[in-house]
Amino acid sequence: MTDGARQRSSTSGSAKDAAGEQESGGGGGVALKKEIGLVSACGIIVGNIIGSGIFVSPKGVMENASSVGVALVVWIITGVITAIGALCYAELGVTIPKSGGDYSYVKDIFGGLAGFLRLWIAVLVIYPTNQAVIALTFSNYVLQPLFPTCFPPENGLRLLAAVCLLLLTWVNCSSVRWATRVQDIFTAGKLLALALIIIMGIVQICKGEYYWLEPANAFEPFQDYDVGLIALAFLQGSFAYGGWNFLNYVTEELVDPYVNLPRAIFISIPLVTFVYVFANIAYVTAMSPQELLASNAVAVTFGEKLLGVMSWIMPISVALSTFGGVNGSLFTSSRLFFAGAREGHLPSLLAMIHVKRCTPIPALLFTCLSTLLMLCTSDMYTLINYVGFINYLFYGVTVAGQIVLRIKQPDMHRPIKISLIWPVIYLIFWAFLLIFSLYSEPVVCGIGLAIMLTGVPVYFLGVYWDNKPQCFDAFVDKMTYLGQKFCVVVYPAVTASSDASGEEGEEMKEARSPLSKDDGDNHKSADC
Repeated sequence: MTDGARQRSSTSGSAKDAAGEQESGGGGGVALKKEIGLVSACGIIVGNIIGSGIFVSPKGVMENASSVGVALVVWIITGVITAIGALCYAELGVTIPKSGGDYSYVKDIFGGLAGFLRLWIAVLVIYPTNQAVIALTFSNYVLQPLFPTCFPPENGLRLLAAVCLLLLTWVNCSSVRWATRVQDIFTAGKLLALALIIIMGIVQICKGEYYWLEPANAFEPFQDYDVGLIALAFLQGSFAYGGWNFLNYVTEELVDPYVNLPRAIFISIPLVTFVYVFANIAYVTAMSPQELLASNAVAVTFGEKLLGVMSWIMPISVALSTFGGVNGSLFTSSRLFFAGAREGHLPSLLAMIHVKRCTPIPALLFTCLSTLLMLCTSDMYTLINYVGFINYLFYGVTVAGQIVLRIKQPDMHRPIKISLIWPVIYLIFWAFLLIFSLYSEPVVCGIGLAIMLTGVPVYFLGVYWDNKPQCFDAFVDKMTYLGQKFCVVVYPAVTASSDASGEEGEEMKEARSPLSKDDGDNHKSADC
């Protein structure tokens, strides 16, 4: 970054920094608050993994596994592999304790361009589309009882989804504590609903309704076994556990992250695996595989069969689950964009927090706006198919980075140090699914890679290029200043001893430039 740009950005931010220090009572300045305890940390992981899928369509695994027994085996194995991946992320999370999750790890280990591409695909497609789809699922289950004989109107669905997004964005902008309380409550609600399903399944087994669980019947295929289809079942199962890495996005807001990050992972992943496996067991006590595959909302059909007049509990449970899912995704994705802006990979306004509430309001508004724009398109489901492969690609890249970091910096302080056999096992499974995805859907994967690579020229023009025209820098500084005034935000305080990076944090001034150079070698980062 040029000295002129650094001076301009430092000047435009200095008054705001001073105001922020006054608002927070002096000395320490404004900073993100460490308000996420162990319970809320577990709520973030569980709430983001368990969305609507286990209620609505667990049939993706069943359909490709070709039998009940193989489907249950797939759920167990993918749960174990997810736990291994989470174990790797736990080591990375306490070794590089920055918010931003795999983006921060990839950037620090492989350089600025690799990190930027991870951020680019998340900003452009992954989070806006996922949040839009979850919000639409919420609105569909809320409105469906009002339209018992037909589908709810499309515009009504999108409008209610937008209201859901705006409401939860307001909650997240207002208080971290409010956002985590919402997450805790709705995660508890969805776990209670799943507990009801599991208990009903146990009652069914006690009544002798376990035909499809007897080994002779469980492994009886309803279609011919096929290696390709079973691989696809594992891919579907892996996607169902998506969200297991979201706690790493908010590391800097965790209370005692060195203890609570790994502890939350060790609690949450086995819990989700247990719930997924036993919910699927419960489903087949009341439905045959054919009935399960024919249902568009498995939990609703299950409720209609077993709960009678109380069957309304299931659609409400799905709505509550998706509402909590939107909240969790907004909370974590805004921290990813905050971390990207702090590293100079996004406009620096997104790296600022409110002077009193200490929430990243610009990043939250950016997340909300991009999701609302995605609601206006009809191609979001297609986009999800394209970039799902890329999202999974970066999981493996991040875990591979753990091995690279062990080789490059063997003496680096690691509060948790796992055996390298675990990342190797994860990478073998990951490579198997990745190669199969490329083989089975080369066009879809190719388009996903092309979308990701559009970030390369953006990186070199927006981040790497130093000598931008003075008028452009002046315009960006002006827009940043107006954004600060509008949102009442400042840069977080920089401390001499930062929990997030353990370094001096001198690079915060670089993050203050809306688009600054990152050569991938300097990994220092200011922390809040």
